[in-house]
Amino acid sequence: MAELPPLVDGRQSPTALRVQRGVMRLLREVYDMCPYAEVPLGNGRRADVLAVGPKGEIWIVEIKSSLQDFQVDRKWPEYRAFSDRFFFAKPPELDGEIFPETEGLIVADGHDGAVLRSSPDTPLPAARRRALLLQLARMGADRIHSLMDPQARAER
Repeated sequence: MAELPPLVDGRQSPTALRVQRGVMRLLREVYDMCPYAEVPLGNGRRADVLAVGPKGEIWIVEIKSSLQDFQVDRKWPEYRAFSDRFFFAKPPELDGEIFPETEGLIVADGHDGAVLRSSPDTPLPAARRRALLLQLARMGADRIHSLMDPQARAER
């Protein structure tokens, strides 16, 4: 099995971690979705947050903590091929006008979040959805096992 990325690997700023927490709470509490943090995708990218809904729908949320973070990162269009809906998430202090109007937008802090603009629905092909759901099931189980038995990974 591939090595899992750490959930917090030092690349996330304190602001990004606060936004992540609020986004994950929003997705779980309001939309009944099960969110995963830091999910590797088949194209070599890594989704900040990927969530699965009760009907198998998949949303990806790309967190942008500052104007500079948004300006230097142009990989976000590559996430669309791995989600039914794509959103940017921002902290309250970041101007939402910088984000493309064609994409969803979430505002979040360390406590909760809100959808400011919905994302267009672009359904995934069935084969990609199945592959992603299988990957997520295995990754989730592996993450839980690693928490329950940290030595198991080290001993392999």
